[in-house]
Amino acid sequence: MSYSSFLSSAAFFTILLLLHHGFYHVSDGAQHATYIVHMAQSQMPLGFDLHSLWYDSSLRSVSQSAQLLYTYANAIHGFSTRLTPEEADSLMTLPGVILVLPEHRYELHTTRTPLFLGLDVHNADLFPETGSSSDVVVGVLDTGVWPESKSFSDVGLGPVTSTWRGGCEAVTNFTASLCNRKLIGARFFARGYEATMGPVDESKESRSPRDDDGHGTHTSFDILAAIDKAVDDIVDVLSMSLGGGTSDYYRDSVAIGAFAAMERGILVSCSAGNSGPSSSTLSNVAPWITTVGVGTIDRDFPAVAVLGKGKNYSGISLFKGDALPDKTLPFVYAGNATNAANGNLCGPGTLIPEKVKAKIVMCDRRVNARVQKGEVELVADAHLLPATTVGEKAGDIIRHYVLTDPNPTASVLIRRTVVNVQPCPVVAAFSSRGPNSITPDIIKPDLIAPGVNILAGWTGSKGPTGLASDARRVEFNIISGTSMSCPHVSGLAALLNSVHPEWSPAAIRSALMTTAYKTYNDGKPILDVTTGKPSTPFEHGVGHVLPTTAINPGLIFDLTTVDYLGFLCALNYTPSQITSVSRRNYTCDPSKSYSVAHLNYPSFAVNVDGSSVFKYTRTVTSVGGAGSYSVKVILETTDVKISVEPAVLNFKEINEKKSHSVTFTVNSSKASRSNSFGSIEWSDGKHVVASPVAISWTYALLCNSSLFQSKNGMQCVLGLYLFSLCYLKKVNILRPQG
Repeated sequence: MSYSSFLSSAAFFTILLLLHHGFYHVSDGAQHATYIVHMAQSQMPLGFDLHSLWYDSSLRSVSQSAQLLYTYANAIHGFSTRLTPEEADSLMTLPGVILVLPEHRYELHTTRTPLFLGLDVHNADLFPETGSSSDVVVGVLDTGVWPESKSFSDVGLGPVTSTWRGGCEAVTNFTASLCNRKLIGARFFARGYEATMGPVDESKESRSPRDDDGHGTHTSFDILAAIDKAVDDIVDVLSMSLGGGTSDYYRDSVAIGAFAAMERGILVSCSAGNSGPSSSTLSNVAPWITTVGVGTIDRDFPAVAVLGKGKNYSGISLFKGDALPDKTLPFVYAGNATNAANGNLCGPGTLIPEKVKAKIVMCDRRVNARVQKGEVELVADAHLLPATTVGEKAGDIIRHYVLTDPNPTASVLIRRTVVNVQPCPVVAAFSSRGPNSITPDIIKPDLIAPGVNILAGWTGSKGPTGLASDARRVEFNIISGTSMSCPHVSGLAALLNSVHPEWSPAAIRSALMTTAYKTYNDGKPILDVTTGKPSTPFEHGVGHVLPTTAINPGLIFDLTTVDYLGFLCALNYTPSQITSVSRRNYTCDPSKSYSVAHLNYPSFAVNVDGSSVFKYTRTVTSVGGAGSYSVKVILETTDVKISVEPAVLNFKEINEKKSHSVTFTVNSSKASRSNSFGSIEWSDGKHVVASPVAISWTYALLCNSSLFQSKNGMQCVLGLYLFSLCYLKKVNILRPQG
């Protein structure tokens, strides 16, 4: 089967969460809020035939006016509703109620990549000619779909897979006939949003699966409803480019819904977030979620800012139209051509027309989660007029020129698209980073994928700039963000699922992770654009995804639901907290010693806390048949020694399992001030199965080390206390991922 025929045979199921910025009115009184209620399904009284009737009765006992927004049967067991805080407290006291959680907002994280990923050449493993691969259904949670897009053409496709149980909702501006053999279903979820924000303004957007935005804001109860339905409709891969900061897994709707999907054999791929380059800014860090960061591709859209002094500065631009005159023009700084406080940003209506007419204008760009760029990484934006974006360093020089020269002039030259840009990939500055603030013993993100300047399908209701004044309409646009990298991994997971339908979600993720690359062809490490230095597992996870090797990884690290339950026990979760995540009554075995270090994850995070020895266990399964694998350890610090036992694993047949231990021995007297990284690699001469290693030194250890022997005890205690405050802040603050 060819690459193109596979793409057409992979069905796409779109779930819409329609909750956009600005298109709503104020809802009912401020005292009411929306809540998700987790119920113990097994505790339903005998007098009820249906769980929904029990839920309604429980709700009526605390509020006569409240209504069920959604009932959930797959993602969780329970319902969502609107209550006052007092009613929510009363509901929590009823029999069978496990947890009552307030709503949580989630922001979406928003050609050439098949060639860049090596999918342009025939690969008999990925695209078998025999037709032995299976149909795959990919569920996408986003702001909708433009069904007329050529991306959804079903020319040459066969019938929809018989396992599909979903449908195509016929609502405003969206008929069932718009679905076909590729876009096989589309649903719309907005009850939770409308309960909070009021009815959707249909003069500005469709109340349907149609995408009028390209991205938006979502509430946890609509997300859970969408996941719940996706599980019931039987998707194989679930792609979610959204996030809302971090919280404990039993309070995280995405983590809870993803757990239910994982149990049903669905791989859940989520974006890591666009809050880099600060550390510990990740979203979606549950170990049953595949968390995807962002790398660049080898394509650029160059432009040049030309100054009257003869200086040229490289930039990037998406503009198609008439070029500027072949000369420099008068040049003005926006901050000097406005009466608005933030006029330097060139917002709509902020510039004085007579001061900018027929001139080149320099606009500052607001510093946000994905700006603060240097000379290397720039994100291409569509423009209505000839314009270019330059990096921070060049911007400072240009601003100084326009503010100090008595007669400044400038121009903008738009160049042709270029490819084979090097070095590539580099980790994007906006890509959210580790360490993992919820479970530091699990490295996140898992890996990176293309997410900068990606050609993507675009809504037909807005121009490429998204501005109301932009009357142009395009089928595709250039977009950047983890909202672009996540679907790449989702699609690659679908490829692996089609060839290996017997593999679990953890097996597929393991194959994608352990075969990723972290060096360029010349052997030099992948760079972090923020620093210009080699990136680390806290930025790139295991490295950049490489599908041509992932299809035949040799060994996999597999995980089951029981393993994840043991992980929750290792976190010291209470029975009710475990029930909130797993929807079952589960009691941790008091005679058993649980440890996050024993979760069979394809990476190793060691947090040195004063102990000198840390022991991990792993089990690998041979999916490549008989072979002998030898281990290789790479570590950049001499303060830690790594030993692997046994150092050789011999397999006689496919699906055979072998366990090994990994021991980290720390020289605590030489505690480092910085993190250290490395890898553990198994190879049989044909396959290389790599796991990243990250070693972090806590403040508790530093206080006891020789580095602080000259400090007094109070200073060390204060340092640890301030670190704890910072850590808690990172856990609880919500971060928009726009």
